[in-house]
Amino acid sequence: MKYPEVRNYINGTYVPAKTTPLMDVISPVDGTLLSKVPLSDPKDLDEAVTDARQAFATWSKTPIKERVQVFYRYKVLLEKNIDSLSRLIQEENGKTYDEAKAEIEKSIELTEFACSLPQMVCGDILEVSKGVECRTELCPLGVVASIVPFNFPSMVPHWTIPNALALGNTMILKPSEVVPLSALRIAGMLEEAGLPAGVFNIVHGDRSLVEAICDHPGIDAVSFVGSTKVAKIVYARASSNHKRVLALGGAKNHLVVLPDAHPAMTAANVAASMAGCAGQRCMAASVLITVGDCDSIVDLVCSEAQKFIPGLNLGSVISGAAKERIETYIAEAEKQGAIVRLDGRNVIVPGKENGFYVGPTIIDQVSADMPVAFEEIFGPVLSIIRVNSIDEALSIENSNPYGNAAAIFTQSGSMAKYFADHFNSGMIGVNIGVPVPREPFSFGGWNDSKFGVGDLTGKSSIDFWTKLKKITTKWNPEARTNWMS
Repeated sequence: MKYPEVRNYINGTYVPAKTTPLMDVISPVDGTLLSKVPLSDPKDLDEAVTDARQAFATWSKTPIKERVQVFYRYKVLLEKNIDSLSRLIQEENGKTYDEAKAEIEKSIELTEFACSLPQMVCGDILEVSKGVECRTELCPLGVVASIVPFNFPSMVPHWTIPNALALGNTMILKPSEVVPLSALRIAGMLEEAGLPAGVFNIVHGDRSLVEAICDHPGIDAVSFVGSTKVAKIVYARASSNHKRVLALGGAKNHLVVLPDAHPAMTAANVAASMAGCAGQRCMAASVLITVGDCDSIVDLVCSEAQKFIPGLNLGSVISGAAKERIETYIAEAEKQGAIVRLDGRNVIVPGKENGFYVGPTIIDQVSADMPVAFEEIFGPVLSIIRVNSIDEALSIENSNPYGNAAAIFTQSGSMAKYFADHFNSGMIGVNIGVPVPREPFSFGGWNDSKFGVGDLTGKSSIDFWTKLKKITTKWNPEARTNWMS
């Protein structure tokens, strides 16, 4: 075992869980045992919530300009430790080093945004009547919980940690049990940056801990990122317990290619979108819809995809079960008459024979009723659907129950605007395969990709992590009175 047994982080201390169940943490890169993680029970959560509640009393009253000083120092630590943090993500998640480093760079950007929050939460003030003044204040919610997935062990936690804490909340983080190590590094750096004990806590666990978070009366808000199936459950359960909830689910992102698209740029973007992070991201290209004669562009996409070599510049998928599930989708599509133009099944990387790898896979002649066309695969697999008209392409995209991302590849400005106006997705790309907004613009999809109001990142996250207090004041008894006073 390469690393010590994982512990919970509660009130500034690393503590063992109160129960004994432990789960192996396996590196998907080569199958080695990295550590063991506890599957905590509700008593561990109770302890963390109690300490977070006590810390909230002081932290919430600390001026925001003082709170963000922690994150200025924390940003420096992220930059200083970027290499070791990237290598840890590579080990526990299976990304390539460059992908892991890009994830830390995005975490730095998210932290930078949190440092700017004092300039965005000033509140409003107005003399609404002679001698009567109204003003607003943004107040923290209390103890919040953040439930995060395996695919981005650093970036997704940073969607919530900097903003929620800078705005005065205290937090319980529940990492994915298959990638618990990066979260502990985050805790250590926040402590080194001067974050007071109890403001940030980590409790490790599985489904039962998620259920306990949804039910806990001491938790005021819950954010979740994961599959749509679980996001629906979390949203329904936590909101039924009168919590503020924002749950981000899965995706089935469509990229539409018109015949006038720039061939080289389009092919490079589509292949990178499909294969980057081994396809394990909710912004990955999953379906390529070609309108009319795009054969030459499809050929180029296949050529570009072949440049992603498992174990070299294409990372592993998260587990053996994930590999089996992905390869089952490919086999089923083939049985249903689709043509596998690039086959990533049965990949073995020399020296990493026990790793979990799927090569880039492109499936052509897919029909819209095949599972590969409408179910989330979460692997480096691209399905190609060929249509004759732009309205047919939009009909396929708009009938998709998800609504995370969609993109159009064309050199026509009018066509780009038409598709952008008619796509039924929350994030749109024009000649960009992974249209992730940069700060201060927020991340978030529509339909079955998001449950709740607002977004977790960017300016719109302020509304989620705070509540509005309205104060009306009159000090001048000589002022002319009216209905306001």
